[in-house]
Amino acid sequence: MSLFERLKQGLTRTAQQIAERFDELVTGSDAPERRTRTIDPDTLEGLEEVLLMADVGVAASRRIVEAVGARQRRGESLRQLVHDEILRVLRDADGRPMAAPPPGTPRVVLIVGVNGTGKTTTVGKLANQMKRDGLKPLICAADTFRAAAVDQLQIWADRAGVDIVRAREGADPAAVVFDALTAGRARGRDVILVDTAGRLHTRANLMQELDKIRRVAAREASGAPHDTLLVLDATVGQNALAQAREFMAVAGVTGIVLTKLDGTAKGGMAVAIAHELHLPIRYVGVGEGIDDLLPFKPAEYVDALFQEKW
Repeated sequence: MSLFERLKQGLTRTAQQIAERFDELVTGSDAPERRTRTIDPDTLEGLEEVLLMADVGVAASRRIVEAVGARQRRGESLRQLVHDEILRVLRDADGRPMAAPPPGTPRVVLIVGVNGTGKTTTVGKLANQMKRDGLKPLICAADTFRAAAVDQLQIWADRAGVDIVRAREGADPAAVVFDALTAGRARGRDVILVDTAGRLHTRANLMQELDKIRRVAAREASGAPHDTLLVLDATVGQNALAQAREFMAVAGVTGIVLTKLDGTAKGGMAVAIAHELHLPIRYVGVGEGIDDLLPFKPAEYVDALFQEKW
């Protein structure tokens, strides 16, 4: 199965919900006016409801609806207009380049987020994908608060066939990061993936620890961390935006990993994130398997949302 087919499969619930709501909006799936009708205020109001139900968010939905209303001409497809505007929102946030480490220095990627988002499994899946792409990653188990977290990460590292640097439970996470950077340089690794403890922004001590990890990484590798990926759970909907804003304020987030798209009808979250946070979505999770973390491509994502012929 191609990456696009897997993305379509993961977004099936969201696409079906959009299609059903849209059918109600245009009144009859076989109506000839379905694609050619004049788009009146009632249609635009209904369209906003469709987008909100998919968790596109208030601000992004209004932007899309206003753009569709301004562009509409008789004979144009409402479906195509909405498709194009969603793609525009995603592309507006997709152009931020990742920082490049100096020659001979491994790229340091910090993985952050709250508990339960799929952060640790994301690290394992990223390592697997990077190795498949010809890179030599190293995993750093910097979540030393939970022994189970390190053991779980070890399982994923073994599945991916990737080295892992770990320490005893309760060890200083920043010290583990130091050890991982030292090992990464010595072993000629291209990327170091740092799994951090799940934390809420209200836990000041954990946020201070995260800042210490960043300082140690910067001291040992120029420009590090070169990428800070925030893992968000698509099933929690708009609550993920609140989490993201807090992490952006303290963790220097540069990109988003949106997980559990296959378990939700709220796949529109990607659009809300792009519009409101102006952060690129780097990867999306569409299943529990090691190959079920996919690079995010805006055009393929929108095509997958529109797989139903609405």
